[in-house]
Amino acid sequence: MQTDFLAHYDASQFEKPSVTVDAVLFTIRDGALQVLLTRRQEEPFAGMLALPGTFVGIQEPLDEAAARALKTKAGLEGVYLEQLYTWGDPGRDPRMRILSVSYYALVPESRLMHPAPGTALYPAEEIVQEPLAFDHAQIIRCGRERIRGKATYTDIAFSLVGEEFTLPELQSVYEILLGQKLYKANFRKKIADKIEETEKMTSGNAHRPSRIYRKRDKE
Repeated sequence: MQTDFLAHYDASQFEKPSVTVDAVLFTIRDGALQVLLTRRQEEPFAGMLALPGTFVGIQEPLDEAAARALKTKAGLEGVYLEQLYTWGDPGRDPRMRILSVSYYALVPESRLMHPAPGTALYPAEEIVQEPLAFDHAQIIRCGRERIRGKATYTDIAFSLVGEEFTLPELQSVYEILLGQKLYKANFRKKIADKIEETEKMTSGNAHRPSRIYRKRDKE
């Protein structure tokens, strides 16, 4: 019987690593993919930039821990998070053996107009060339490659433009994620069944007015 087995099971015979979660939150600002980082206030790596993260409680689901990390470290709630990868190099944390389950999320810039104290946005392509805490540069690179790949076969790009957008804005997001220029006609043909017009137009103060669109609801 399982109850008899558990009653005599000695859990102390195995070493127990700790588990953390780290969140890679991407947005687009100034025509580039940017990532939200926080500056660590304590050792190890005090003063260095790091991803928002936290230790996982013994009874806490991983997804809830990741959401809690974004709320407490970045002041963000209601962000959709998706698991990215689990990092387990024995030397990744100098304190002890710590496994990290990383998550990634994409949000429009409008949600990050007022970052929480101690956090800021940094260009993703550039910041990974700088020393970051733990293995967080590697985690960011992994997240960057994941969203580049998913942009080719999912609607992930729509997460970065908000509920309403112009077609040039949406095309720019795709180009930034894919790292390449797209032909306007081909791009618009590809996304035609994913979008619908609104009755709104841009003001046209600096350019010709553009139609404003939104993502089509799935039927």
